[in-house]
Amino acid sequence: MMMAGTHFTLIRHAMVAEIARTYLYGIMDVALCPHSLLAEAPMFRALARCLPRPAQWLVTPLSRTVRTAEAIFAAGYAPVSLGVEPALIEQDLGAWQGLPHAALPAKLCRPAHAFWPLAAEERPPGGESMAEVLVRVGAALERLADEHAGGEVVAVSHGGAIRAAVAHALGVGADNALHLSVHNLSLTRLERHPEGWRVVCVNETPGAPAT
Repeated sequence: MMMAGTHFTLIRHAMVAEIARTYLYGIMDVALCPHSLLAEAPMFRALARCLPRPAQWLVTPLSRTVRTAEAIFAAGYAPVSLGVEPALIEQDLGAWQGLPHAALPAKLCRPAHAFWPLAAEERPPGGESMAEVLVRVGAALERLADEHAGGEVVAVSHGGAIRAAVAHALGVGADNALHLSVHNLSLTRLERHPEGWRVVCVNETPGAPAT
């Protein structure tokens, strides 16, 4: 029988401002989209209802994760202190941050991934590859699972880091991770048990409008 483990709920931050979506922002500290924050009010309320209590909450050093957590609190989840976990930050795109998307292909050393602007092994000057993100995030998950053994961890993070977290749990490589689509405000639930990692869900979107 499976023993109690550490439960992780990973939330991708809310949508960033429209201007930021026109360029590669990586670990730049960009603002959230004010219009989306209003339009997504039902999703924030749904998150506030469904997220575990009690839980250790974590954000990254970037304000978009803090603002997302604060919006969930404002929607009905009783506010808690936010721990800052730098290892769950987005992929560092180094010198390519701030480039318009159209300017990137001429700088690549490898063909782009089908579902990401860079190949998994491509390392921007002064930045990191997706393969390196997977190593970074995987080590953080193992450490956090030990620190919060048997507990609940809610982390507001980023698309690249959440892809890496799922890949770590599944034991697959960074190229496979980039095939995952992680929507803004979606939930990814992972568990670490003595028997190993378990992926409970990916891209769950409580309160999303019906399509």
